Amino acid sequence: MRRRLFALTFIISSLSIIAFAGSNKLEPVGAFSDAAAADSLKKVLEDKGYRVTLADGTTLCDIWLRKAVPTQQKKDVSGAIYTEIADSAIIGVVSFPKTSSDFRGQEIKAGAYTLRYSLHPTDGNHMGISPYRDFLLLVPISSDQNAEATYKFEDLMKLSAKTNGSNHPSPFCLLTNESKSDAPTLSENEHSYVIFNAKLKSASGAAVPIAFVVKGQAEQ
Repeated sequence: MRRRLFALTFIISSLSIIAFAGSNKLEPVGAFSDAAAADSLKKVLEDKGYRVTLADGTTLCDIWLRKAVPTQQKKDVSGAIYTEIADSAIIGVVSFPKTSSDFRGQEIKAGAYTLRYSLHPTDGNHMGISPYRDFLLLVPISSDQNAEATYKFEDLMKLSAKTNGSNHPSPFCLLTNESKSDAPTLSENEHSYVIFNAKLKSASGAAVPIAFVVKGQAEQ
């Protein structure tokens, strides 16, 4: 009887380990400390970040959110969901330990990048890659040392294009946050996108739920 009970316990434990190993996971990491970043940038970030580890055990990226994200009066804009976030505002930083890719499938080299909010115009250059107009644009931290800086749309596009060395910016797609958790979480949707969900803290103290794709790309 004891042998059967031990065997059953072992099987259940093994299945639990397999199930855990087959899931993406999020775990805390320390403060952002990249030597290439200005102290002024580091100071606006939260004291801890979040490591995204994929189901196969590889580390995709580390993410640090901003302590207080600049906001503006929420507007009703067709196709947009995050219009309360100030245009071009930094919402955080992402760091990749190895080469990755953005939502357009463009290569992102290992290193750290700021994440700046952008509302794309409704023109032929940006239609079709997402049902929403909201994106986070990646900018190499070597080119983005001032967290308080603001940029016009075209200037931000040029800065983000430095991420991949092309004429196109590097975007992360923003989606509606459907998580009910107050703490950051990971999820996957029907397109197998790996999505980071969190609640930003605005400069006024209000919570701004946010979600963006960290792995996955638009169908071209």
